[in-house]
Order: sequence, then structure tokens, then C-alpha cells
Amino acid sequence: MTHRRLLALLLALALLTGPAARADSETAKEDTGMLALQEMIVEMPPAGYDRPREGVAYPAFQKLTYYSRTAERDSRVNVLLPPGYTEEKTYPVLYILHGFYDNEDWMAREAVALPRILTNLQLDGQAEEMIVVLPYIFCSTELAWCTGMDLKNCLAYDNFVNDLTADLIPFIEDHFSVAPGRENAAITGFSMGGRESLFIGFTHPELFGWIGAVCPAPGLVKIPGSPMHPGQMSAAAMRFQRDQKPLALLISSSRADGVVSTSPDSYRAILRDNGEPFLTHVMASTGHDHTSVKPHLYNLFRLLFRGR
Repeated sequence: MTHRRLLALLLALALLTGPAARADSETAKEDTGMLALQEMIVEMPPAGYDRPREGVAYPAFQKLTYYSRTAERDSRVNVLLPPGYTEEKTYPVLYILHGFYDNEDWMAREAVALPRILTNLQLDGQAEEMIVVLPYIFCSTELAWCTGMDLKNCLAYDNFVNDLTADLIPFIEDHFSVAPGRENAAITGFSMGGRESLFIGFTHPELFGWIGAVCPAPGLVKIPGSPMHPGQMSAAAMRFQRDQKPLALLISSSRADGVVSTSPDSYRAILRDNGEPFLTHVMASTGHDHTSVKPHLYNLFRLLFRGR
């Protein structure tokens, strides 16, 4: 072999095994892992997934209050502990954010049946134990509740990220046996809460390893031709550093949802353009309400905290 041919071979080997090649390999692994999770997604859960089972004692939400320095008031939160909760163990945490005009009780309603969905999955060995947190996400020092669909009220919802990081997470970690690390923390939400969960997931990937959104509202990026919201972030910012990519990112939506229209698809398009893997869940005829939220939760519960 000539000296020139040997140099060419060594260069080729370097390209195949160097940082760029390793980066491509890692990306392939991420895509493969996400594709494997995508196979678990079902459009609609099986019959009976949300019904009470004979002899099963389902846990109930407990209503707590904590002081929000961000909103300068006491704020309410519902917390669901797993059956048999004990301080001798640590548990992962899922934060679920409500939509526009709603409050911390929306996800705790009988219509959503969250404790039954989660407990039934756990009984079937399809979901991990977890603490579920339902906060009040309207966070304003001037307004106690949402008064209209305008920029001022939208900014109060956007402000929840500061309440979450400075006030709510420390409160939950002080009062409950929480497992440390982003791999043990998840966030999702419905409508405006879905938009906020995406924003929080992108801006705080060091905190949340699992991200979801169902029927996410527009406004995460600028809405063309609309003065209502300047956009929480740019499309280019909807990407993760390699060491902070989510373990799963699930966007659920309904083709029959006339409220948020095409905003979920616009977010999916941005993620594709940015080369970010994600999971997609599309329902044919559910509404902009609990009929979309419940299938989203069914899928998300089955994904979360796998391998603990």
C-alpha cells in the first residue's frame, strides 16, 4: 500500500469514528428510541380504561396551598399521591397544567377520571408510580384570575414558569419524597397549559426529561398577523442541546379541534425542521376538552419514567 493510499484510509477511518460520526450515531439512537415509543401510541384507549374496578380503592387528590412569591399570594395546588405512598421511597413527579379560564381543579374533575386511568394502568403493569401535581397556572400580581383572552392575561399564564421554578417545585420537594433528576420529572398540559408545558420544556430541559402537550394553544411562537401575542420564543429556539434532549416529547391533538386550529401541527412542523425527534398522537373526532385530554394522559402515563 502506498503512503498516499494509507493516509487516505486513515482519514476515512477518522471520519467514520470521529466526533461527527459519533454525533450522527447518537442522533440515530435518539431517533430509534423515539420511534420505539411511537409504536406504543394508540389513537384511543381500549374500552374500560377509565372505569372503576371492583375492590379497588382509588386515591384522591388533596388540596394544598403554598405561597407564590412570583404572584405575591397564596396559590392552590392539587396533589395525587400513589397508593401506599411512603417516605421510605422516592417518586417521580408529573406536573399537569390546565387551560385558559380554568384552574387547578379542571384536571381533578370526575370527567377526566385521572386517578382511575393512572391506577388501572398501574394495576396492569403499564404505568409507574408517580406523584401528580395540578397547579393553578394563572400567575399575576394584579389579577387573581383570568379576565379575558388578551395579551395581559396571556402574559400571566406565561409567568407561571417563574412560579414553578421558584415556588412550586421547592414546595413539592419540601413536602413530598421526590426522586431527584430530570429523568424523574415530567410536564404536560392542555390548550394554554399545553403551550406553557412546551415553553417550560424547551427553556428548562435541565428540569424536565419528559414533556407533553395536548391541543397546545398558539402563541409559543409569534402568530402571523396577530397583535395578541409576540410569541414566547422563536422557532429556531425550539431545539435542545444534545445532552438535554427529552426522553420523550409527545404532542397530542384532534383533527376536529376548531379552537386551537392548526397550532399543534405548526409546532410539529417546527420540530421537524429543527431535526428534533418527537412523538405524535392525532385523534380524529375528539373535542377541545377532556375527550382529548384523557387519551393523551393514557398514552403519556404509559411512557413516563420507564426503566426506573
